[in-house]
Formats: sequence, structure tokens, C-alpha cells
Amino acid sequence: MSLSESLESLRKIDISELDLNNIGSWPAAIRGVVCLLLLVIVLVLGYNFHLKDLQAQLEQQQSEEGALKQQFSTKAFQAANLEAYKEQMKEMEISFGALLRQLPSDTEVPGLLEDITRTGLGSGLEFEEIRLLPEAAQQFYIELPIQIKVVGAYHDLATFVSGVASLPRIVTLHDFEVVPAQAGSASKLRMSIVAKTYRYNDKGVVQ
Repeated sequence: MSLSESLESLRKIDISELDLNNIGSWPAAIRGVVCLLLLVIVLVLGYNFHLKDLQAQLEQQQSEEGALKQQFSTKAFQAANLEAYKEQMKEMEISFGALLRQLPSDTEVPGLLEDITRTGLGSGLEFEEIRLLPEAAQQFYIELPIQIKVVGAYHDLATFVSGVASLPRIVTLHDFEVVPAQAGSASKLRMSIVAKTYRYNDKGVVQ
């Protein structure tokens, strides 16, 4: 039977005369159309209820695969550079140890005060005050502030500051204040300054 004949036979069929209880008696053309519709419905429902879930699982697996590849690449890079990291750690430990050796212990503070005093006297300055201020504890170190007041000429003060900054122990200078030592006289200046040195906080916590 040709396609045109099949279409012509479909036009002649009265759907109201079809017996739903006896589908086998339907014309072949109607049965073919119904089977085709059922097949389409089954495919659509199968896609919605099964294939969509499979597609979502596939996308999730692909996403996890990308993340695992990235982790593998990162770990492979770290493994390839492990020896270089170990060398860097050794260098950091050596540098950290060198810095710690520059931090005075409690017993070295009097010697540091002597060094500061010697530097000031060698610069031609007159000391009015040099005294320890209360310590300030940080996480890894403890600040030891030293209040200093000296009198001298401008260039002598500059020489003193440079000498203190170049001491072998770590000393930082803060809170500069320079005023004339006597009213109306610029030849002598009075400088107030706080020198801070540091020692290691072996407790590792702020006190």
C-alpha cells in the first residue's frame, strides 16, 4: 500500500466507530499511528524520568573529574618541587635563627644600655636621662623600650642616632622630640627619644 493510499484510508475511518476494547480489529493504519504515538510518549517519559538523571550524574562526574585533575596537578607540582621547598625551609630556619641571635636576653640589657651610653658620650652628648620603660609583650617577641634624653649640638645628635641604629643588636628609634636646650639658644638641643630593643618571647603568647 502506498503512502497516498494509507492517508486516503485514514480519511475514510470514522474514529467514533473504533472499539477501544478490541484494538486488534482497528485498521492497520490506525494501529500504526497509535503505536508510533505510544513510542514517542515512552521515549519522552524515559528521557524525563531516566535520561535527565543520568545526564545530571554525568555532569557531576565530569565536574568532580576536573577538580581531581586540578588536585593531582597541584600535588604533582608540589612533589616535583619538594626538595626546593625543603631547601627554602632550611634557609628560613637559618635566617630566623640569625634574627633571634640579634635579640638580647634579659642578662644582655645592661650591656646594651652601656653601648648606648658609650655611643652618646662618644658623640659628645650629655645624658640627662636613660631608663627602662615597662615591657610590651607581642606574640613572638617582647619590646624593651628605653627612654633617652640627651643634650648636644645638632650634628652630635645625628651622629648618636646613626651610631645607635648601627649597633650589633636590633634597636629601633621612636618618638623623636628635639627642642632648644635653653630658651633663645640654638647651639644646644635637647633630644627626647625612645629606643626599642627586643627579646624573644619563648612563651609565644601575649602576656
